[in-house]
Amino acid sequence: MPLILPGNVASALPTGYEVANSCRFDKAGTAYMHKSQGTPSSRRTFTYSGWIKLGLQNIYQIIFESADGSHNFQIVIQDDSNNNDLRIYDYDGSTNLDLRTSQAFRDHSAWYHICVAIDTTQSTASDRAKLYVNGTRVTAFDTETYPDQNYDTAFVANKNIQVGRQQSGSDYFDGYMAEVCFIDGSALTPTSFGEFNEDSPTIWQPKDVSGLTFGTNGFYLDFEDSSNLGNDANGGTDLTEVNLAAEDQASDSPTNNFCTLDPNASSPTITFSQGNCRHQNNSGNDQGSVGTFAVSTGKWYWEVKCVDRPEVGILTDTDRNVLPDNTVTPNAMLEVAGIVNSFGNGNDMRFNGATIDTNLTTSLADNDILSVAVDVDNEKIWFGKNGTWMNSGDPAAGSNEIKDFSDADTRFVTPFHNITTGNTDILEYNFGGCSAFTVSSANNDGDGYGNFEYSVPSGFYSLCTKNLAEYG
Repeated sequence: MPLILPGNVASALPTGYEVANSCRFDKAGTAYMHKSQGTPSSRRTFTYSGWIKLGLQNIYQIIFESADGSHNFQIVIQDDSNNNDLRIYDYDGSTNLDLRTSQAFRDHSAWYHICVAIDTTQSTASDRAKLYVNGTRVTAFDTETYPDQNYDTAFVANKNIQVGRQQSGSDYFDGYMAEVCFIDGSALTPTSFGEFNEDSPTIWQPKDVSGLTFGTNGFYLDFEDSSNLGNDANGGTDLTEVNLAAEDQASDSPTNNFCTLDPNASSPTITFSQGNCRHQNNSGNDQGSVGTFAVSTGKWYWEVKCVDRPEVGILTDTDRNVLPDNTVTPNAMLEVAGIVNSFGNGNDMRFNGATIDTNLTTSLADNDILSVAVDVDNEKIWFGKNGTWMNSGDPAAGSNEIKDFSDADTRFVTPFHNITTGNTDILEYNFGGCSAFTVSSANNDGDGYGNFEYSVPSGFYSLCTKNLAEYG
Protein backbone atom coordinates (compact mmCIF):
# COMPACT_ATOMS: atom_id res chain seq x y z
CA MET A 1 0.00 0.00 0.00
CA PRO A 2 1.44 3.44 -0.87
CA LEU A 3 2.87 5.17 2.16
CA ILE A 4 5.89 7.34 2.82
CA LEU A 5 7.91 6.02 5.73
CA PRO A 6 11.30 7.18 7.01
CA GLY A 7 13.06 4.27 5.35
CA ASN A 8 11.75 4.84 1.82
CA VAL A 9 12.74 8.47 1.38
CA ALA A 10 15.87 8.93 -0.68
CA SER A 11 17.78 12.09 0.09
CA ALA A 12 15.27 14.88 -0.40
CA LEU A 13 17.88 17.51 0.41
CA PRO A 14 18.83 19.99 -2.37
CA THR A 15 20.16 18.24 -5.48
CA GLY A 16 20.79 21.22 -7.74
CA TYR A 17 17.45 21.89 -9.42
CA GLU A 18 14.43 22.51 -7.21
CA VAL A 19 10.78 22.71 -8.29
CA ALA A 20 9.16 25.38 -6.15
CA ASN A 21 5.52 24.95 -7.11
CA SER A 22 2.82 22.82 -8.62
CA CYS A 23 -0.81 23.52 -9.52
CA ARG A 24 -3.76 21.77 -7.91
CA PHE A 25 -6.51 20.68 -10.31
CA ASP A 26 -9.82 19.82 -8.63
CA LYS A 27 -12.33 17.73 -10.62
CA ALA A 28 -15.18 18.87 -8.38
CA GLY A 29 -14.30 22.46 -9.23
CA THR A 30 -13.95 21.69 -12.99
CA ALA A 31 -10.46 23.22 -13.11
CA TYR A 32 -8.37 23.18 -16.30
CA MET A 33 -6.31 25.31 -18.72
CA HIS A 34 -6.45 25.72 -22.48
CA LYS A 35 -4.65 27.40 -25.34
CA SER A 36 -5.56 27.94 -29.00
CA GLN A 37 -2.88 26.69 -31.37
CA GLY A 38 -1.22 28.48 -34.23
CA THR A 39 0.03 26.51 -37.22
CA PRO A 40 2.00 23.71 -35.53
CA SER A 41 5.68 23.17 -36.16
CA SER A 42 4.68 19.59 -36.91
CA ARG A 43 1.58 17.41 -36.60
CA ARG A 44 3.84 14.37 -36.74
CA THR A 45 6.51 15.15 -34.17
CA PHE A 46 6.07 16.48 -30.61
CA THR A 47 6.78 15.73 -26.95
CA TYR A 48 4.74 16.05 -23.78
CA SER A 49 6.46 16.04 -20.40
CA GLY A 50 4.88 16.60 -17.00
CA TRP A 51 4.88 15.53 -13.36
CA ILE A 52 1.60 14.46 -11.76
CA LYS A 53 0.46 13.52 -8.26
CA LEU A 54 -2.93 11.81 -8.24
CA GLY A 55 -5.93 13.00 -6.27
CA LEU A 56 -9.01 10.89 -7.01
CA GLN A 57 -8.86 7.34 -8.30
CA ASN A 58 -11.09 5.13 -10.45
CA ILE A 59 -12.13 8.02 -12.68
CA TYR A 60 -11.29 8.95 -16.29
CA GLN A 61 -8.63 11.64 -15.89
CA ILE A 62 -7.50 13.76 -18.83
CA ILE A 63 -3.92 14.93 -18.34
CA PHE A 64 -3.38 16.48 -21.79
CA GLU A 65 -5.45 16.74 -24.96
CA SER A 66 -5.50 18.31 -28.41
CA ALA A 67 -8.83 18.10 -30.22
CA ASP A 68 -9.91 18.93 -33.75
CA GLY A 69 -13.64 18.30 -33.77
CA SER A 70 -14.02 14.51 -33.79
CA HIS A 71 -10.23 14.05 -34.00
CA ASN A 72 -8.46 14.03 -30.64
CA PHE A 73 -5.15 13.11 -29.05
CA GLN A 74 -5.17 12.31 -25.33
CA ILE A 75 -2.93 11.36 -22.46
CA VAL A 76 -5.24 9.95 -19.80
CA ILE A 77 -5.46 7.82 -16.67
CA GLN A 78 -8.10 5.28 -17.72
CA ASP A 79 -10.54 3.85 -15.18
CA ASP A 80 -11.99 0.87 -17.08
CA SER A 81 -12.76 -1.79 -14.44
CA ASN A 82 -10.77 0.38 -12.02
CA ASN A 83 -7.55 -0.52 -13.83
CA ASN A 84 -6.15 3.02 -13.51
CA ASP A 85 -3.78 2.43 -16.41
CA LEU A 86 -2.10 5.18 -18.42
CA ARG A 87 -3.36 5.54 -21.98
CA ILE A 88 -1.97 7.40 -25.02
CA TYR A 89 -4.70 7.72 -27.61
CA ASP A 90 -5.36 9.28 -31.01
CA TYR A 91 -8.78 8.87 -32.62
CA ASP A 92 -10.35 10.37 -35.76
CA GLY A 93 -13.25 7.98 -36.29
CA SER A 94 -10.94 5.02 -35.97
CA THR A 95 -8.17 4.32 -33.50
CA ASN A 96 -4.79 5.29 -34.94
CA LEU A 97 -2.72 5.20 -31.74
CA ASP A 98 -3.61 3.31 -28.58
CA LEU A 99 -1.10 2.42 -25.88
CA ARG A 100 -2.54 1.21 -22.56
CA THR A 101 -0.08 0.29 -19.87
CA SER A 102 -0.15 -2.95 -17.93
CA GLN A 103 1.05 -0.86 -15.00
CA ALA A 104 -1.65 0.64 -12.77
CA PHE A 105 -1.33 4.15 -11.36
CA ARG A 106 -2.81 4.14 -7.85
CA ASP A 107 -0.12 5.66 -5.64
CA HIS A 108 -1.47 8.89 -4.14
CA SER A 109 1.69 9.53 -2.14
CA ALA A 110 4.01 9.70 -5.16
CA TRP A 111 4.91 12.07 -7.96
CA TYR A 112 5.04 10.42 -11.42
CA HIS A 113 6.97 11.85 -14.36
CA ILE A 114 5.28 11.12 -17.69
CA CYS A 115 7.04 11.73 -20.99
CA VAL A 116 5.39 10.99 -24.35
CA ALA A 117 7.44 11.34 -27.55
CA ILE A 118 5.61 11.13 -30.90
CA ASP A 119 7.40 10.90 -34.26
CA THR A 120 5.23 9.27 -36.91
CA THR A 121 7.95 9.74 -39.56
CA GLN A 122 9.86 6.78 -38.12
CA SER A 123 10.03 3.63 -40.24
CA THR A 124 9.72 1.30 -37.24
CA ALA A 125 6.16 1.34 -35.91
CA SER A 126 7.10 1.11 -32.21
CA ASP A 127 9.40 4.15 -32.60
CA ARG A 128 6.47 6.36 -33.65
CA ALA A 129 5.11 6.61 -30.09
CA LYS A 130 7.23 6.23 -26.97
CA LEU A 131 6.07 6.44 -23.38
CA TYR A 132 8.38 6.90 -20.41
CA VAL A 133 7.46 6.86 -16.71
CA ASN A 134 10.01 8.12 -14.21
CA GLY A 135 12.77 8.05 -16.81
CA THR A 136 12.23 4.47 -17.99
CA ARG A 137 10.57 3.48 -21.25
CA VAL A 138 7.35 1.54 -20.84
CA THR A 139 7.25 -1.65 -22.90
CA ALA A 140 4.47 -3.62 -21.18
CA PHE A 141 1.08 -2.74 -22.66
CA ASP A 142 -2.33 -4.37 -22.45
CA THR A 143 -3.19 -2.59 -25.72
CA GLU A 144 -0.49 -1.67 -28.24
CA THR A 145 -1.48 0.01 -31.50
CA TYR A 146 0.88 2.35 -33.38
CA PRO A 147 -0.01 4.91 -36.08
CA ASP A 148 0.85 4.57 -39.74
CA GLN A 149 4.06 6.17 -40.94
CA ASN A 150 3.70 9.95 -41.48
CA TYR A 151 0.32 9.98 -39.78
CA ASP A 152 -0.98 13.50 -38.91
CA THR A 153 -2.16 13.76 -35.30
CA ALA A 154 -4.89 16.02 -33.90
CA PHE A 155 -2.66 19.11 -33.52
CA VAL A 156 -4.28 21.62 -35.86
CA ALA A 157 -4.18 25.44 -36.10
CA ASN A 158 -6.92 27.32 -34.19
CA LYS A 159 -7.85 24.24 -32.16
CA ASN A 160 -7.42 24.00 -28.41
CA ILE A 161 -4.77 22.28 -26.39
CA GLN A 162 -6.32 21.35 -23.04
CA VAL A 163 -4.42 20.71 -19.80
CA GLY A 164 -6.51 18.83 -17.26
CA ARG A 165 -9.76 18.48 -19.24
CA GLN A 166 -11.43 16.72 -22.14
CA GLN A 167 -12.76 19.30 -24.59
CA SER A 168 -16.07 17.46 -25.03
CA GLY A 169 -17.49 15.74 -21.99
CA SER A 170 -17.07 16.10 -18.24
CA ASP A 171 -13.74 14.36 -17.67
CA TYR A 172 -11.11 16.33 -15.73
CA PHE A 173 -7.79 15.64 -14.08
CA ASP A 174 -7.79 15.56 -10.27
CA GLY A 175 -4.55 16.10 -8.39
CA TYR A 176 -1.38 18.13 -8.88
CA MET A 177 0.72 18.95 -11.93
CA ALA A 178 4.25 20.36 -12.08
CA GLU A 179 6.82 21.24 -14.75
CA VAL A 180 4.40 20.77 -17.68
CA CYS A 181 6.14 21.04 -21.06
CA PHE A 182 4.86 20.72 -24.60
CA ILE A 183 7.53 20.58 -27.31
CA ASP A 184 6.17 21.25 -30.79
CA GLY A 185 8.33 19.80 -33.58
CA SER A 186 10.77 17.57 -31.66
CA ALA A 187 10.57 14.07 -30.18
CA LEU A 188 12.76 14.18 -27.09
CA THR A 189 13.86 11.61 -24.55
CA PRO A 190 13.09 12.01 -20.82
CA THR A 191 16.70 13.04 -20.16
CA SER A 192 15.73 16.46 -21.55
CA PHE A 193 13.44 16.88 -18.53
CA GLY A 194 14.92 14.77 -15.74
CA GLU A 195 17.81 12.67 -14.49
CA PHE A 196 18.54 9.91 -12.02
CA ASN A 197 19.82 11.02 -8.63
CA GLU A 198 23.56 10.37 -8.48
CA ASP A 199 23.36 9.27 -4.84
CA SER A 200 20.18 7.17 -5.26
CA PRO A 201 20.28 6.01 -8.89
CA THR A 202 16.76 4.57 -8.86
CA ILE A 203 15.25 7.96 -8.00
CA TRP A 204 14.16 10.05 -11.00
CA GLN A 205 14.19 13.83 -10.43
CA PRO A 206 13.49 16.98 -12.49
CA LYS A 207 16.10 19.14 -14.12
CA ASP A 208 16.11 22.63 -15.63
CA VAL A 209 14.22 22.75 -18.96
CA SER A 210 14.59 26.47 -19.66
CA GLY A 211 17.14 25.91 -22.42
CA LEU A 212 14.92 23.70 -24.56
CA THR A 213 13.43 24.75 -27.91
CA PHE A 214 9.65 24.59 -27.53
CA GLY A 215 8.46 25.26 -31.11
CA THR A 216 5.47 27.24 -32.39
CA ASN A 217 2.81 25.94 -30.03
CA GLY A 218 5.11 24.73 -27.28
CA PHE A 219 4.93 26.00 -23.71
CA TYR A 220 6.39 25.54 -20.25
CA LEU A 221 4.21 25.79 -17.12
CA ASP A 222 6.22 26.23 -13.92
CA PHE A 223 3.24 27.55 -11.87
CA GLU A 224 5.45 30.05 -10.02
CA ASP A 225 3.13 33.04 -10.55
CA SER A 226 0.07 32.48 -8.36
CA SER A 227 -1.73 35.37 -10.07
CA ASN A 228 -1.19 33.78 -13.50
CA LEU A 229 -0.91 30.01 -13.14
CA GLY A 230 -1.22 29.58 -16.91
CA ASN A 231 1.90 31.68 -17.53
CA ASP A 232 4.15 30.27 -20.25
CA ALA A 233 7.57 30.55 -18.60
CA ASN A 234 9.13 30.10 -22.04
CA GLY A 235 7.65 33.45 -23.09
CA GLY A 236 4.91 32.28 -25.45
CA THR A 237 1.18 32.83 -25.24
CA ASP A 238 -0.17 32.02 -21.79
CA LEU A 239 -2.77 29.35 -21.23
CA THR A 240 -6.21 30.49 -20.12
CA GLU A 241 -7.13 29.31 -16.62
CA VAL A 242 -10.64 28.09 -15.86
CA ASN A 243 -11.78 27.68 -12.24
CA LEU A 244 -8.23 28.07 -10.93
CA ALA A 245 -7.20 30.65 -8.33
CA ALA A 246 -4.08 31.73 -6.46
CA GLU A 247 -4.97 29.22 -3.71
CA ASP A 248 -4.39 26.42 -6.21
CA GLN A 249 -0.68 27.16 -6.34
CA ALA A 250 0.99 24.47 -4.22
CA SER A 251 4.46 24.03 -2.76
CA ASP A 252 3.89 20.26 -2.93
CA SER A 253 6.29 19.35 -5.74
CA PRO A 254 8.44 16.55 -7.21
CA THR A 255 11.40 17.81 -5.18
CA ASN A 256 9.47 18.30 -1.93
CA ASN A 257 6.50 15.97 -1.59
CA PHE A 258 3.94 16.82 1.14
CA CYS A 259 1.56 14.61 3.07
CA THR A 260 -2.07 14.43 1.93
CA LEU A 261 -4.93 12.04 2.75
CA ASP A 262 -4.77 8.58 1.19
CA PRO A 263 -7.87 7.24 -0.64
CA ASN A 264 -6.24 3.80 -0.66
CA ALA A 265 -6.51 3.63 3.14
CA SER A 266 -9.95 5.16 3.50
CA SER A 267 -13.53 4.06 3.89
CA PRO A 268 -15.26 3.70 0.51
CA THR A 269 -18.05 6.25 1.07
CA ILE A 270 -15.68 9.18 1.64
CA THR A 271 -15.44 11.88 -1.03
CA PHE A 272 -12.04 13.52 -1.40
CA SER A 273 -11.34 16.83 -3.12
CA GLN A 274 -8.91 19.77 -3.05
CA GLY A 275 -5.89 17.61 -3.80
CA ASN A 276 -6.88 14.99 -1.18
CA CYS A 277 -6.91 17.58 1.58
CA ARG A 278 -10.70 17.80 1.96
CA HIS A 279 -12.73 14.91 3.35
CA GLN A 280 -16.51 14.61 3.25
CA ASN A 281 -18.42 11.62 4.50
CA ASN A 282 -21.40 10.51 2.41
CA SER A 283 -22.73 7.90 4.77
CA GLY A 284 -24.22 7.78 8.24
CA ASN A 285 -21.80 4.99 9.18
CA ASP A 286 -18.50 5.37 11.01
CA GLN A 287 -15.89 6.33 8.40
CA GLY A 288 -12.21 7.23 8.60
CA SER A 289 -8.95 7.66 6.72
CA VAL A 290 -5.30 8.45 7.30
CA GLY A 291 -2.43 10.43 5.82
CA THR A 292 0.14 9.33 3.25
CA PHE A 293 3.02 9.85 5.69
CA ALA A 294 3.86 7.74 8.75
CA VAL A 295 6.67 8.99 11.00
CA SER A 296 8.67 7.12 13.62
CA THR A 297 10.61 10.05 15.04
CA GLY A 298 10.63 13.85 15.02
CA LYS A 299 8.19 16.66 15.82
CA TRP A 300 5.43 17.47 13.36
CA TYR A 301 2.72 20.08 12.79
CA TRP A 302 -0.41 20.40 10.66
CA GLU A 303 -3.80 22.14 10.73
CA VAL A 304 -7.41 21.00 10.31
CA LYS A 305 -10.49 23.10 9.70
CA CYS A 306 -13.53 21.41 11.20
CA VAL A 307 -16.13 22.55 8.69
CA ASP A 308 -18.50 20.20 10.48
CA ARG A 309 -17.28 18.45 13.59
CA PRO A 310 -15.81 14.98 13.19
CA GLU A 311 -12.95 13.51 15.20
CA VAL A 312 -9.34 14.51 14.59
CA GLY A 313 -6.13 13.03 15.87
CA ILE A 314 -3.35 10.57 15.17
CA LEU A 315 -3.21 6.87 14.46
CA THR A 316 -0.35 5.03 16.15
CA ASP A 317 0.77 1.66 14.86
CA THR A 318 1.33 -1.02 17.50
CA ASP A 319 2.25 -3.94 15.29
CA ARG A 320 4.32 -2.27 12.56
CA ASN A 321 1.37 -2.87 10.23
CA VAL A 322 1.13 0.83 9.59
CA LEU A 323 -2.22 0.80 7.89
CA PRO A 324 -5.02 -1.73 7.65
CA ASP A 325 -6.24 -2.71 4.23
CA ASN A 326 -9.44 -1.34 2.80
CA THR A 327 -11.48 -4.21 4.24
CA VAL A 328 -10.79 -3.09 7.81
CA THR A 329 -13.31 -0.66 9.26
CA PRO A 330 -12.42 2.37 11.38
CA ASN A 331 -13.89 0.54 14.39
CA ALA A 332 -11.39 -2.24 13.80
CA MET A 333 -8.65 0.41 13.75
CA LEU A 334 -9.75 1.35 17.24
CA GLU A 335 -9.25 -2.22 18.34
CA VAL A 336 -5.79 -2.75 16.85
CA ALA A 337 -4.14 0.63 17.23
CA GLY A 338 -3.73 3.39 19.74
CA ILE A 339 -5.66 6.48 18.71
CA VAL A 340 -5.75 9.97 20.15
CA ASN A 341 -9.08 11.50 19.21
CA SER A 342 -10.31 14.96 19.99
CA PHE A 343 -13.79 16.39 19.98
CA GLY A 344 -16.03 13.42 19.41
CA ASN A 345 -19.59 13.46 20.64
CA GLY A 346 -19.94 16.20 23.27
CA ASN A 347 -16.46 17.58 22.51
CA ASP A 348 -14.87 14.94 24.72
CA MET A 349 -11.31 13.81 24.23
CA ARG A 350 -10.52 10.14 24.00
CA PHE A 351 -7.57 7.80 23.78
CA ASN A 352 -7.95 4.34 22.27
CA GLY A 353 -11.72 4.62 22.53
CA ALA A 354 -11.79 5.67 26.21
CA THR A 355 -12.60 9.19 27.40
CA ILE A 356 -9.65 10.85 29.14
CA ASP A 357 -9.56 13.76 31.59
CA THR A 358 -7.67 16.61 29.97
CA ASN A 359 -9.04 19.52 32.01
CA LEU A 360 -10.22 20.85 28.69
CA THR A 361 -12.71 23.64 29.20
CA THR A 362 -13.07 24.92 25.65
CA SER A 363 -15.56 23.65 23.10
CA LEU A 364 -15.22 23.31 19.37
CA ALA A 365 -17.49 25.08 16.89
CA ASP A 366 -17.98 24.52 13.18
CA ASN A 367 -15.25 26.17 11.06
CA ASP A 368 -12.76 26.36 13.94
CA ILE A 369 -9.20 25.60 12.89
CA LEU A 370 -7.29 23.06 14.95
CA SER A 371 -3.52 23.09 15.23
CA VAL A 372 -1.99 19.65 15.78
CA ALA A 373 1.53 19.25 17.17
CA VAL A 374 2.91 15.73 17.64
CA ASP A 375 6.23 14.93 19.31
CA VAL A 376 6.89 11.33 18.30
CA ASP A 377 10.23 11.20 20.15
CA ASN A 378 8.60 11.97 23.49
CA GLU A 379 5.16 10.59 22.53
CA LYS A 380 3.11 13.70 23.22
CA ILE A 381 0.33 15.49 21.37
CA TRP A 382 -1.05 19.03 21.63
CA PHE A 383 -4.14 20.63 20.11
CA GLY A 384 -4.72 24.32 19.52
CA LYS A 385 -7.91 26.11 18.54
CA ASN A 386 -7.81 29.21 16.34
CA GLY A 387 -4.22 29.97 17.31
CA THR A 388 -4.36 29.24 21.05
CA TRP A 389 -2.95 26.02 22.49
CA MET A 390 -5.46 24.18 24.69
CA ASN A 391 -4.76 23.22 28.28
CA SER A 392 -2.14 26.03 28.38
CA GLY A 393 0.00 23.80 26.20
CA ASP A 394 3.48 24.77 25.03
CA PRO A 395 4.74 22.33 22.40
CA ALA A 396 8.05 24.17 22.00
CA ALA A 397 8.76 23.72 25.70
CA GLY A 398 7.28 20.23 25.73
CA SER A 399 4.81 21.06 28.50
CA ASN A 400 1.08 20.70 29.22
CA GLU A 401 0.44 18.24 26.42
CA ILE A 402 -3.11 17.05 25.86
CA LYS A 403 -1.96 13.44 26.01
CA ASP A 404 1.17 11.41 26.60
CA PHE A 405 0.68 8.37 24.38
CA SER A 406 3.73 6.38 25.46
CA ASP A 407 1.47 3.53 26.55
CA ALA A 408 0.45 2.98 22.93
CA ASP A 409 3.73 1.15 22.15
CA THR A 410 4.07 3.42 19.11
CA ARG A 411 6.23 2.48 16.11
CA PHE A 412 4.72 4.89 13.59
CA VAL A 413 2.31 7.82 13.73
CA THR A 414 0.14 9.13 10.91
CA PRO A 415 -2.63 11.77 10.73
CA PHE A 416 -6.04 10.24 11.25
CA HIS A 417 -9.67 11.25 11.33
CA ASN A 418 -12.94 9.51 11.97
CA ILE A 419 -16.51 10.44 11.15
CA THR A 420 -18.94 9.83 13.98
CA THR A 421 -21.87 7.50 13.33
CA GLY A 422 -24.90 9.31 11.98
CA ASN A 423 -23.03 12.37 10.68
CA THR A 424 -21.96 13.53 7.24
CA ASP A 425 -19.08 15.66 8.45
CA ILE A 426 -16.38 17.61 6.65
CA LEU A 427 -12.71 18.19 7.44
CA GLU A 428 -10.29 20.41 5.52
CA TYR A 429 -6.60 19.69 6.08
CA ASN A 430 -3.52 21.83 5.68
CA PHE A 431 -0.30 19.82 5.76
CA GLY A 432 1.58 22.83 4.42
CA GLY A 433 1.85 21.87 0.74
CA CYS A 434 -1.62 23.01 -0.37
CA SER A 435 -4.38 23.87 2.05
CA ALA A 436 -8.01 22.89 1.49
CA PHE A 437 -9.05 26.10 3.27
CA THR A 438 -7.94 29.66 2.60
CA VAL A 439 -4.82 30.63 4.54
CA SER A 440 -4.83 34.32 5.36
CA SER A 441 -1.41 34.31 7.05
CA ALA A 442 1.91 32.97 5.82
CA ASN A 443 3.62 30.95 8.52
CA ASN A 444 6.41 28.51 7.64
CA ASP A 445 8.18 25.95 9.78
CA GLY A 446 11.74 26.58 11.00
CA ASP A 447 13.21 25.35 7.70
CA GLY A 448 10.96 27.60 5.64
CA TYR A 449 8.59 24.87 4.41
CA GLY A 450 4.81 24.85 4.49
CA ASN A 451 2.25 27.65 4.54
CA PHE A 452 0.09 27.72 7.66
CA GLU A 453 -2.58 29.89 9.22
CA TYR A 454 -0.91 29.88 12.65
CA SER A 455 2.68 29.91 13.89
CA VAL A 456 4.48 26.58 13.86
CA PRO A 457 5.99 25.82 17.30
CA SER A 458 9.77 26.00 17.41
CA GLY A 459 11.30 22.60 16.69
CA PHE A 460 8.20 21.28 14.89
CA TYR A 461 8.05 20.77 11.13
CA SER A 462 5.63 20.21 8.28
CA LEU A 463 5.15 16.70 6.90
CA CYS A 464 7.19 16.87 3.68
CA THR A 465 9.98 14.72 2.28
CA LYS A 466 12.72 17.28 2.84
CA ASN A 467 11.84 17.42 6.54
CA LEU A 468 11.35 13.66 6.68
CA ALA A 469 14.83 13.11 5.25
CA GLU A 470 16.32 15.38 7.92
CA TYR A 471 14.16 14.74 11.02
CA GLY A 472 12.20 11.55 10.34
